[in-house]
Amino acid sequence: MISLHSVFPMSLEKSKQVAPFHFYVSIGKYAGLSAASYEDFVKMITQVKVESLNFHLERGDFEKWATDVLKDKKLTEEIAKIRNRKLQGQTLRNCLHKTVSNRLKELTITP
Repeated sequence: MISLHSVFPMSLEKSKQVAPFHFYVSIGKYAGLSAASYEDFVKMITQVKVESLNFHLERGDFEKWATDVLKDKKLTEEIAKIRNRKLQGQTLRNCLHKTVSNRLKELTITP
């Protein structure tokens, strides 16, 4: 059985912002940026320091937010694949941006 959340993750289902993801560059060092929606997340991926992306990807923070807040199993799985590839720097930024952007497009396409 397909769950409603696997087809329509929480943030799009409610069309509201969700608990934000706060970007850090290290433990206790806030990067000054947060994302409270898919759209925000895509935008922040291009703006935050790449060190922050490395930090959060290595810790599994993006996957946890996608699972616990967005309720998006598919995005979680796609981010896990990126983490397993051990990408760094601008390559990581580009891949993460493409993945989240593509997922957003999938979710916003109207039949």
